[in-house]
Amino acid sequence: MLAAYLLSVGVGFLLLAAIFRPLELAFPAKRQRFFRPEWFLDLSFFLGQYLLWGGLVFLAIELFGARLGGVLPPAWREAVAAQPYWLQVLEVILLGDFLLYWGHRLQHRVGFLWRIHSIHHSIEHLDWLAAHREHPLDTIYTVALVNLPGFLLGFPMETLAGFFAFRGLWAGFIHSNVKLPIGPLRMLIGAPELHHWHHARDRNAGNYANLSPVMDLIFGTYCHPGQEPEAFGLDTPISRRFLGQLWHPFKRRPAGDPEVLPLPAGPREEIEQVA
Repeated sequence: MLAAYLLSVGVGFLLLAAIFRPLELAFPAKRQRFFRPEWFLDLSFFLGQYLLWGGLVFLAIELFGARLGGVLPPAWREAVAAQPYWLQVLEVILLGDFLLYWGHRLQHRVGFLWRIHSIHHSIEHLDWLAAHREHPLDTIYTVALVNLPGFLLGFPMETLAGFFAFRGLWAGFIHSNVKLPIGPLRMLIGAPELHHWHHARDRNAGNYANLSPVMDLIFGTYCHPGQEPEAFGLDTPISRRFLGQLWHPFKRRPAGDPEVLPLPAGPREEIEQVA
């Protein structure tokens, strides 16, 4: 059983590499080696996610969904399940993106949420593997938010499971070292270069949306200057070791570090230069 599971994780890794590595070679955003700095740190997070805490995350979400599922009457759940599949998917996308957008902005404002999320923002070299550098508490927070509308509206688990798998692939895509020549279309479907700006060293860099930049466009946080950021990562030092990063959110908050940051005084200026 264990051998089969390890084999499935290995096959999954090779499959993701087979999908995204050719894209990174064909449309590179930056010149970067495959075994770039901290590649093995991100591999540790990948293995941790799939071998250690991934199952706990799914268990927590399943229990969470079961509790919420009992809130709605069976007739409501049957009505939702009777909708066309495409309509269910569209509703899950729009509602999930709305909640995830504001949940993500909250992570950048509230101290403890930021200390958890800052593990992900400690990435200094983006590619599909770096997408997996995420604290397990961050994973639970994100997965719960994005699935909350589905649970509350009573979507079938099959719909949510398929969508969750798609979001996993999308996370690899938007973190990949890729710049695609899609022009203004990026304002509708999103693109890696938008998420690259989210990983710029400015904690308020914008681009908080997940699947589509529509929420950023609506709420004034869309940003695309037309070139890659000079650097990714954090302005404050953080452990560069796997266990050190897992422990980081629980360390004492530095003196003078506010627990809640104020929102920017006004909406960010939308910047768009179509190459």
